[in-house]
Amino acid sequence: MSGRFKGFKRWIFAGCVLVLGIVLTAAFYWRYDILRTTLDPKVPFQTYDPPPAPNYADPAAWALLPRGATGMDRAADVFFVHPTTFDGGRDWNAPYDQPKADRYLNRVVLPNYAAPFSRVGRIFAPHYRQASLYTFLTLRDDAREARRFAYGDVRDAFRAWRDRYDKGRPLVLVGVEQGGSLLARLAAEEIAPDPALKARLAGVYLIETAVPADEYGPVAAVPACARRDQAGCVVAWASLTDGDFQKAQEWLGRSLTWRGGDQLENLNGRKPLCVNPLLGAQTDERAPARLNLGSVNATGLEWGARPAFLKRQVWAQCENGLLHTGRPKSASLRDTGSWTDRRKVDGFNLFWADIEADAAARVAALGKREPPVIRAPAP
Repeated sequence: MSGRFKGFKRWIFAGCVLVLGIVLTAAFYWRYDILRTTLDPKVPFQTYDPPPAPNYADPAAWALLPRGATGMDRAADVFFVHPTTFDGGRDWNAPYDQPKADRYLNRVVLPNYAAPFSRVGRIFAPHYRQASLYTFLTLRDDAREARRFAYGDVRDAFRAWRDRYDKGRPLVLVGVEQGGSLLARLAAEEIAPDPALKARLAGVYLIETAVPADEYGPVAAVPACARRDQAGCVVAWASLTDGDFQKAQEWLGRSLTWRGGDQLENLNGRKPLCVNPLLGAQTDERAPARLNLGSVNATGLEWGARPAFLKRQVWAQCENGLLHTGRPKSASLRDTGSWTDRRKVDGFNLFWADIEADAAARVAALGKREPPVIRAPAP
């Protein structure tokens, strides 16, 4: 009798292990759907009550804002629009001072993506009621509404810069991921029609942003950059590690671009603009890794500290509108963090020093003077 009881217990144990295995397998298989569900605000945008608007007369509404004469020794002003830092959940759009998103902005985004411009100009980086990460995981109309809503804050911040802080200096516009998409519209609506602003435009950087190449042809109001010593042009790219076909499909199939003002539509087969950051030009030429001036993982680095560069980490080549790169040699230039962090821009910058040199060259080209020499520290 005791033998039968022991056998029964073994069957019960085996059954429990089997059920647990099935549950864990299902949870792993559907983990992205589960995570997406947790980020869904679950209310229509039309009935959503958004967070209060930032007041750009208040310094607290800016992530970076020069004080007094700070940065006036730099050649230009840089208007920087940050990428997605807010996961989602209850809100379609983040409160502009959301603590967790703000920590990610200061710890990861600013040292990796704003800092390359810190020697080029004084940086103005507004907080804004960004669309949540969830809006980039779905093509629902609600998500598009949230992204349209975010543009209003960026436009207002730019106008506040123009009215309060503009000193007539050369201007560099920088947007990363979500910020790049919003900045593309800003350049079309606020810069292109204004001859005075357009004449002072050194460059527009749309980093990790897919925009249609046919909108930036040679006769466009703000064309794609054809060479590094050209001012008043656009540098844009959407990157992937060579061979990452899933990422290529996401860029081409899920990227949204502005049409007719505030309408967002898929690329629909249009080729994205790709300006190779190692060459500073719109070209399909392969740039070898020896041209890579310096990659950086600056996450956690104190603002203003100069990072140590990792040279010659990746080659880069534009193929079918996307920037293909080699796999970085350094383990510090690899994706880490939670699933949501991996869906945001990388916590490192493969082209940190290249962007810095490129921006300096375009500001110099605008003023028809020799670019300042910016050297990477010795390895």
